Amino acid sequence: MGPAWDDSRLAFRDAAEWFVRTVSRVGDDLWTRPALGEWDVRALVGHTSRSFLTVETYLDRRASTVDVASPEDYYRATRAVAAGPAVAARGREAGEALGADPAAAVAVIAERVLRLVDAQEGTELVTTIAGGMRLEDYLPTRTFELAVHTADLVTAIGGPLDVPPTAARQALRIITELAVTDGAAAPLLLAATGRSGLAAGYSVL
Repeated sequence: MGPAWDDSRLAFRDAAEWFVRTVSRVGDDLWTRPALGEWDVRALVGHTSRSFLTVETYLDRRASTVDVASPEDYYRATRAVAAGPAVAARGREAGEALGADPAAAVAVIAERVLRLVDAQEGTELVTTIAGGMRLEDYLPTRTFELAVHTADLVTAIGGPLDVPPTAARQALRIITELAVTDGAAAPLLLAATGRSGLAAGYSVL
């Protein structure tokens, strides 16, 4: 266990707590509001809650080899899966599984998984949908998902887009690496420095 793992755990915790706080602000009349693509708020919250549940599930599925060496490699390996219809369906199912009090359910799940992560060393090999990964390489992808989708949720229900700096830093590091290695950095640089806007549909994922 070292400083990098400590930083990743902190970023994950900060992102998780931001998500839980944001979900607690969803009023009864907002759960069916359109949120992201074909998801309503409940489905978006359900999908985002899977950022916790996959950590829990994968820690029970230990791997024997490292097949995916970095968070960026994970996103490259899962692009086809992420674009498929099954992701949208799982989001809706996860939203329904949160039951009558989704905010309370999310808080319970988050606290359980945060305790689980705090008990790990980061070197554990887990079996993800992309193959075997070290937990220290997989966890930043969950921080990324929590940061991005909590921002989606805030956009849907209103409020400040105050992503925690620790989580933002980790998420932006992944975006930067994907953009650079995929040859998509120039448009991002121009947009980030006020030169031009990004083309419709631009994404590093």
